[in-house]
Amino acid sequence: MVQPETAQLEVCHRFGVQPLAPEPGELVVIARNIRSGPWPLQGMRYLPEGARCGWLLWAGNEPGEDADFFQQMHVSHLAEWAPDLVPYLALLPGWRFLIAPGYEDVWFDDWLLDLSLSE
Repeated sequence: MVQPETAQLEVCHRFGVQPLAPEPGELVVIARNIRSGPWPLQGMRYLPEGARCGWLLWAGNEPGEDADFFQQMHVSHLAEWAPDLVPYLALLPGWRFLIAPGYEDVWFDDWLLDLSLSE
């Protein structure tokens, strides 16, 4: 397991969460609009499955429904695509976040533990 970055440890500490940082070669499911999309940036972490670390990430209020709205990406590329998301990546499965300039909301949603990204 990769050692979480300092910013990831700080986020986990603030919310009382044991960190579980994804490996650089693991996959996230990320919206294509994350680089140029609107605020807020959002993420939810399902249980890891196969090569996926469990993160679903998007920009805007609701994820798109188009078949090509999401793509898979290695965790190692996230700092380039969406550096604002990186501090939240060590949150455990079941955690969600919503961030915008000057705003942060982080919460646990046990519903995520009953679902998979494959559904």
